[in-house]
Amino acid sequence: KLQISRASYFNWENGKTKPNQKNLEQLSQIFKVDETYFLSEHDIVNTYLQLNPDNRLKLENYAENLLKEQKIVKPLPKLYSYKVFEKLSAGTGYSYFGDGNYDTVFYDEQLDHDFASWVFGDSMEPTYLNGEVVLIKQTGFDYDGAIYAVDWDGQTYIKKVYREEDGLRLVSLNKHYADKFAPYDENPRIIGKIVGNFKPLEI
Repeated sequence: KLQISRASYFNWENGKTKPNQKNLEQLSQIFKVDETYFLSEHDIVNTYLQLNPDNRLKLENYAENLLKEQKIVKPLPKLYSYKVFEKLSAGTGYSYFGDGNYDTVFYDEQLDHDFASWVFGDSMEPTYLNGEVVLIKQTGFDYDGAIYAVDWDGQTYIKKVYREEDGLRLVSLNKHYADKFAPYDENPRIIGKIVGNFKPLEI
């Protein structure tokens, strides 16, 4: 059907020559494929034939591994949602609730907590970074030097807390920040103890 010599056919196989346009048209009709099929296949085979035996084996193994990886369907990790409040404020008695403004973020672990809030600024670096989420358990005051969320003067503070005779001393982990003092007569309240933190996952 192609009307070519056996020598021409062997030269195609050995990569010495390529079929001309007329031959490509005839081949595509015989095999019922597009003409570009032969061009792409020829380039791959031609490259393969130029490799020495060791490199041919490497190429074959690499191609097999790629094919295996391609067939593997990687399961998506299970994500857990967290409501992260911009601010925690005092409610009735010692009950605390968010101010209504919250973001929903996701993380790949389910961590026990009562509240979640944002870290703003760098005053608690290097442990708590700006933009991270802190998790809070409403346990009240536990011991001096632990990290707490404190409601004071209309703001929520994430600080290391020490109880003193006249109030609470709020200490930043970043040594560039001075301590704050919240007098008891200004009614500072411990919202809860910080029990964890994480950087939300992008989805």
